Amino acid sequence: MKTGYLIPADEAQVELQIKNSRFVSRAAYTPTVESARAFIQRVKQEAGGFSHAVYAFAVGHGATVTHGMSDAGEPSGTAGRPALAVVKGSGLGDVTVVIVRYFGGTKLGTGGLVKAYTESAQLVLADLPTEMKVERKQVEVVIPYSFYEQFKRLVSAHHGQIDDEQFAADVTIQVTFIVADVPDFSDELSEATAGQVVVLDL
Repeated sequence: MKTGYLIPADEAQVELQIKNSRFVSRAAYTPTVESARAFIQRVKQEAGGFSHAVYAFAVGHGATVTHGMSDAGEPSGTAGRPALAVVKGSGLGDVTVVIVRYFGGTKLGTGGLVKAYTESAQLVLADLPTEMKVERKQVEVVIPYSFYEQFKRLVSAHHGQIDDEQFAADVTIQVTFIVADVPDFSDELSEATAGQVVVLDL
């Protein structure tokens, strides 16, 4: 079962020069449409003096993805669409690519533009560090002190992360796991404590 997808781990920037026009591409992690638009705005503000700021984004992944693009004044279909085709083909989710063009006085023609924006998007995504995004879930467990050390070993074995501990009559612990690891952890915990301790969803 696929539990995650690749996302940008950082930002990347690549520059391409074609017939005196400079194409500066930037890519970043944008988990929401709002963050995608904020990144596009930030690039525009930082770039300054450009003729076009073309973008393409994919927020989410697979069946629950939102795409967006803009030709930003370039002839229709020559900029945003080829950039979006590269984004879609990359297999990445939660990513925005912005390609800022500084016009150099020589027109590239529609074919030249498609090639320039396709290459710009490909280069910046090839340079972009990525990591796996996996769905995580926080659970709560109330345990007697006698099980505390054993519990911590179980959490570690299932790659959990302890977020909070409260020590009272018993210990109340909040732990975050990758969603797919919760059932096995729950089963082992139940077995280790003879069914006395159960995992509660938060």
